[in-house]
Amino acid sequence: MVSIKKKITRNQVYYYLAHSIRKDGRVEKKEKYLGKKIPNNIEKLKTEFLFDIYREIWFPTLDNIKKNYQKEQKLMPKVAKDKELKTFMIRFTYDTQRIEGSTLTLRETAELLEREITPNTKPLNDVKEAEAHKNVFYEMLNYKKDLTLQTILFWHKKLFDSSKPEISGKIRQHQVAISGSKFMPPFPAEVYPLLMEFLRWYNKNKTILHPIVQAALVHLKFVTIHPFTDGNGRISRLLMNFVLNKHKFPMRNIQYENRNSYNNALERSQNTKDESKFLQWFFRKYVKEYRRYLKD
Repeated sequence: MVSIKKKITRNQVYYYLAHSIRKDGRVEKKEKYLGKKIPNNIEKLKTEFLFDIYREIWFPTLDNIKKNYQKEQKLMPKVAKDKELKTFMIRFTYDTQRIEGSTLTLRETAELLEREITPNTKPLNDVKEAEAHKNVFYEMLNYKKDLTLQTILFWHKKLFDSSKPEISGKIRQHQVAISGSKFMPPFPAEVYPLLMEFLRWYNKNKTILHPIVQAALVHLKFVTIHPFTDGNGRISRLLMNFVLNKHKFPMRNIQYENRNSYNNALERSQNTKDESKFLQWFFRKYVKEYRRYLKD
């Protein structure tokens, strides 16, 4: 979080913006001089200061990942790219479903989605939702238009039509709580206005924000609204990858084994209303996952 720091020198008071950022195992402290009084537009200055830091610390690395990833993609034959995409789809489907309580193992998910072999000892809904997630994932990749509420509701409907038709494609009309979290999602009456605000924000910023920032914030903002009875995490992770794929960055899979770190980062941002906490977590994990693209 960006804080305001006061320094007193020779009986004069001076104000600074201050922020600490962790990268490569070390903490860097950044400051920006404000003057002898706090400006009226302090919130705008805080945001600009934070993005100046991101621009300096993170964006060159993230852009380098994209550049080398695109180089590799151009050299790969189509059959290899298709196989790589299928492997990602299976792992992404397994992890995103497992985070939400699915009992399917990675092997069972692969057998189901590659060979249509259904595990006969697992809940039918887990099977149906894994199959539906595969279909929505590929539909998301091939979707050429931009995000609308109708698109999001349609993807949710396809995800749950065969397992939970009573909630599929429907905005919740009741209060929900998140198991194990101190964060309380918005009241039902707030959900639709917040979705409209989310889409206005997206359309205003989709050509302004760095794609990695946009992907992370699309995820954070949408899952914070929590507009559905079930499937908020899965839809938000699909939206995240919609943004990454659209801008030709490698897509991101949040592994089930790392769910505690992921959930803690989300909750810290939600409870403090400080998006930078999730953004910094996202940057670090993204760079760690794709460090191989930083080697010349």
